[in-house]
Amino acid sequence: GFVKKTDFEKEMELFLFDMDGTLVDSMGYWRNMEREFLMSKGITDRLDEILEATKPMTLTESCAYFSSFCGIDCSPEQFITEVESMMAKHYLHDVRIKPGVREYLDSLKAQGIPMCVASATAKPVVELCLENLGLKDYFSFILSCVEVGAGKNRPDVFLEAARRLGAEPTDCAVFEDAIYAVRSAKEAG
Repeated sequence: GFVKKTDFEKEMELFLFDMDGTLVDSMGYWRNMEREFLMSKGITDRLDEILEATKPMTLTESCAYFSSFCGIDCSPEQFITEVESMMAKHYLHDVRIKPGVREYLDSLKAQGIPMCVASATAKPVVELCLENLGLKDYFSFILSCVEVGAGKNRPDVFLEAARRLGAEPTDCAVFEDAIYAVRSAKEAG
């Protein structure tokens, strides 16, 4: 049947969705990821102290800290590969769609509104998650910050998503759960 667009939806040409924490309930697994990694390496002593120290760090910085403080021999590339592998298992077996997401995506699809995913998570892992949950076909494309070479603390991923669909940034709506990403999207227009 016919679905009437809201005034907001009429103004927008493209809807960009973050995945983790916005479309799917995966943030708990990401928050526990470093603990899970350390335990997989046999590190169980002083976990809370170690994890408190790495809270403000990037994954690369955390890897260096684990190497020096815990004696773990692991390059940043190996660390990221292992983390992605652990998360892939959670995406396949544990992660669920957030309430109301499928219904909203159905509504947007019925209105013919193009949608994409713009995620900080690596594209193959995003594809695995969305495919597993039956969400992949809603989106025209998936874009990862890895592809654009910048995290969501910069507007690059939002600008590239708009460019790919030939939309002006001002004609795009962004759905995010991280305030720094919202600021970057606003900076992108």
